[in-house]
Amino acid sequence: MNTIQQYEAIRAKCTDIFIKKMHDYGTSWRILRPQSITDQIYIKAKRIKTLEEKGVSKVGEGIVPEFIAIVNYGIMGLIQLELGSDEEKKEDHKYIEKQYSRFFQKSRDLMEAKNHDYGEAWRDMRTPSLTDMILMKILRTKQIEGNSGKTIISEGIDANYFDMINYAVFALIQLGEAN
Repeated sequence: MNTIQQYEAIRAKCTDIFIKKMHDYGTSWRILRPQSITDQIYIKAKRIKTLEEKGVSKVGEGIVPEFIAIVNYGIMGLIQLELGSDEEKKEDHKYIEKQYSRFFQKSRDLMEAKNHDYGEAWRDMRTPSLTDMILMKILRTKQIEGNSGKTIISEGIDANYFDMINYAVFALIQLGEAN
C-alpha cells in the first residue's frame, strides 16, 4: 500500500467510529470550547505516552483507540474553531459529517504537501517520537490559547490541530491499522 491508500484506510476507520459515536451521543461535543478539546487530546496523548513507557494497560484498551480519538478530537477542534461552541444548536448529523469530511480532506492535502517536501521522513520515526510530537503540538496550542489565539510569528491553533491529526494517522499506519 502507498501512503494515500494507508491514509484512506485510517480515514475510513476514524470516520466509522466518529459516525457511530455521533449516533450514540449526538453532537453533544459541540458544547466544548477549543481549549477543552485541546485538553481532551492531551489526556489521550498522555495516556499513550504512559502506556508506551509502562508497556501495560490496566483498563484493557491499548494505544490504537487513543490515536483514533486524537484524530477525531483534532477534527472536532477544527470544526469548533470554525463554527464556535454551541450547546443550543442541534446540527443535522449530515452537516456535521460533511464538515468532518472536509477537515479530514484538508488534513490529507496538508499531509501530501508536507510528505512531498519532507520525503516521508515520518516513516523513519519511531511511534513514541510521534507521540512526543503530538504532545509538543498540544503544549504549543495551549500556549497560543493562553495568548487568546494570537501569535507573532507562529502558525495558529488550526495548524497545530492539523499536525496532531496527521501525526496520529502516521502512528496508526505504523501500528498496522491501515491493513
